[in-house]
Amino acid sequence: QVQLVESGGGLVQAGESLRLSCIASGIDFRSVVMGWYRQAPGSQRELVAEITGGGATDYADSVKGRFTISADDAKNTVFLQMNSLKPEDTAVYYCRVNIWGSFYWGRGTQVTVSS
Repeated sequence: QVQLVESGGGLVQAGESLRLSCIASGIDFRSVVMGWYRQAPGSQRELVAEITGGGATDYADSVKGRFTISADDAKNTVFLQMNSLKPEDTAVYYCRVNIWGSFYWGRGTQVTVSS
């Protein structure tokens, strides 16, 4: 059974940093694509960053140069290091795994950035 549990969200001021973690169970990190998505109130859920089992990464233009996605295969954990946070980064952040076209989501963690 696939389970994803996010943590690390919180309330910070603009310019500060947060690191989100997503612990996954029931999957082999080496054969899936892990991603971080976010959804702000009144907006659609959007891709923030993703990483393949081979380590290739992709980022939304809005976070390039500020956010870094990484994975610890031994711990089945994917991280999202978020630096230079802006108020527009405020959202619920979700972890998602893509297993050969089947998608599983975590419950999300709230990130709030005050100006």
